Amino acid sequence: MYKEIIVNVKNEESRVAVLEDKQLVEIYIERSQNERLVGNIYKGQVENVLPGMQAAFVDIGLEKNAFLYVEDAVNSRGEGQISADKLNINDVLKQGQEIIVQIVKEPIGTKGPRVTTNITLPGRYMVLMPEVDYIGISRRIVDETERERLRETAARMKPEGMGVIVRTVAEGVTEEEIEKDIRLLSKLWEKIHNKSNNGPVPNLLHRDLELVQRMLRDVFSEDVDRLIIDSREEFQRVMELLDMIDPKLKVKVRYENRENVFEDFGIEVEVQKSLKKQVWLKCGAYLVIDQAEALTAIDVNTGKFVGSTDLEDTVLKTNMDAAVEISRQLRLRNIGGIVIVDFIDMMQEEHRQQVLHILEQEIKKDKTKVNILGITQLGLVEMTRKKVSPSLSEVVQKTCPYCEGRGKVLSEESVGIQVKGEIQQMARLTSAETILVEANPLVAARIIGSGGAGLRELEYQTGKNLFIRGCANHHIEQVTVKPLHDQEEIEGGKLPVKAGEILKVRVEEPHVTNTDDGIARLDGYILDIQGAGMMAGKTVSIEVQKVYRTYAKAKLL
Repeated sequence: MYKEIIVNVKNEESRVAVLEDKQLVEIYIERSQNERLVGNIYKGQVENVLPGMQAAFVDIGLEKNAFLYVEDAVNSRGEGQISADKLNINDVLKQGQEIIVQIVKEPIGTKGPRVTTNITLPGRYMVLMPEVDYIGISRRIVDETERERLRETAARMKPEGMGVIVRTVAEGVTEEEIEKDIRLLSKLWEKIHNKSNNGPVPNLLHRDLELVQRMLRDVFSEDVDRLIIDSREEFQRVMELLDMIDPKLKVKVRYENRENVFEDFGIEVEVQKSLKKQVWLKCGAYLVIDQAEALTAIDVNTGKFVGSTDLEDTVLKTNMDAAVEISRQLRLRNIGGIVIVDFIDMMQEEHRQQVLHILEQEIKKDKTKVNILGITQLGLVEMTRKKVSPSLSEVVQKTCPYCEGRGKVLSEESVGIQVKGEIQQMARLTSAETILVEANPLVAARIIGSGGAGLRELEYQTGKNLFIRGCANHHIEQVTVKPLHDQEEIEGGKLPVKAGEILKVRVEEPHVTNTDDGIARLDGYILDIQGAGMMAGKTVSIEVQKVYRTYAKAKLL
C-alpha cells in the first residue's frame, strides 16, 4: 500500500491529509482560533463532587469546568489498584482539592472537556505513565518474540514506580533509541511536576504539540512513502524535529511550492464530498450517512448497481464494497460514538460473516479504538468508535441558523398560512387602516394568490388595506407584519413598479388562462407581459403600462 501525507499550512489553519493508494482516508484540521486541548495537562481545583453521577467538576481555567469520572480519578492499571466500581467519588475527591489532570476529550457542544488523573506523555516509541507502574505493548505488534524483547527492554529502561506503553512504531528499534525516548519523557514529567508545586491554581502545566509536530510523532513512520509540505518555514521545522526523533525519515520529506497543494492532489474535492450525506460507491451503489450528537446511522442502498448474476450476488457485492467504504468514512469524517450500519438484507449466514470479516479487516487500519458487536438478522451492525475530538463536520460546519439543525425549513405554503393568521390578528389589534407585510417572494406570491384572489379575500376578511412586499433577502421563514399609521409610511409600502417604467425581467411561465401572455415576478409582485407566453426562461425588456394592487400589465420592447 502506497501511503503519503500532505501538509497544507496557512496563516489561520494547518491541515494534514493522509492518503492510502492515492485515496484520502484521514484529514486533520487545526485552526488558530480553535486551539486543540486534548493532551494538555493542568493543575486544577475540584469545584463540585456529584455522588449521584459518580463524578466531579474540576476548574482548570477554561470557560467550562472539566468533567472527571470516578474511573478516571483512580489508577486503572497496575498491580494492587482498586477497581473503580468499588469506589465512591466521595472517597476519592473532596471539594476544593487540588489535582493534576489531563484532557482526554475535547469540549463538544454544551459539554466541557473530559479529564483524567491517569497522566500519559506520548513520545516517539513510548508512552510514559508517571502515576502507575505498568508495562503495555501495542496490539498491532503481533510477533511474540518481538513483543517479549520490547517488554524486557521497557522493564529495564522505565523509571521505578512509573509505567510505559510500547507504541507500534517501536517494533524493530534498538534499545538505545528506546532509552533515549524514555529519558526525554522522564525529564518532561519532572519539569511538569516541578511546575505544579510552584504555580497558581488553576494552571496550564503542559501543552501538547501542534498539529504538524503531532503528525511527525504519531503518524509519520517507516510505512509512509513520502511527506509533502507546501510551506518552506514548516519544512525547515519538520527537518529540525526529525533530526531529534528519527533522522532516517528525512529522505521522505519534500517541500513543494504549490498554490493549493490540496487541490492539486484532489483532496479539496474529497473533503467537500465527506460533508455530504450521500456517498457513491464505485459499483453504483451508495451510502446515506446521518450524524446525530451521539449516534450515526449508515444506510446501504443498491442505487444504480443491478449486478450480473442474481439478487443475492448483487446484495453481497454491494455490502462488501460498502463495508470497505464505511471504514474509510469513519476515519475520514472522524465519526465517534455509536454507529449503526443498515446493510442490505442477506439470506445466507455465510454472506453475512463474509461482509463482517471485511469490515473487521478494514477497521484494523483505524488508529482510533473501534468495537464491532456483530451483525443481526436484519443486517444491522452495531459499532462504537471512541470520540476524542469533534468530527470533521463539527470542525468545518456550524448548525444552520435558519433551520437550527433540523435540516428542513417550512414550505412557502406553511409560512403563508401562518402569515394569514398573523395578519388577521394584527387587524383585530390595530386601528391603522393599512398593514404592510414583508416576506420572501415565494411567500408573498402565495399570499397574493392567483390573479390577486388571495389578497382580495384577506382584505375583505380583515377590512384593511394590505401591502404585500416581496423581499429577496428574506429567508423563507422570515416575515414582518406591521401597521402603517401615517402617510409617509404608507407611501413607503406602495407597489414596486410604476406605469411607464422600463425593466428587464425573466419570464417564468405562460399565463394560466391566457397562454399568449407570460408571467414574471418582481419580489413576488406579478407582471403580466403581453405576447410573452412562448418566452419562458428568457430575459426580456418590458415597459409597465398599467399598475394594479396585485399585478401590473406590461408590453415587450
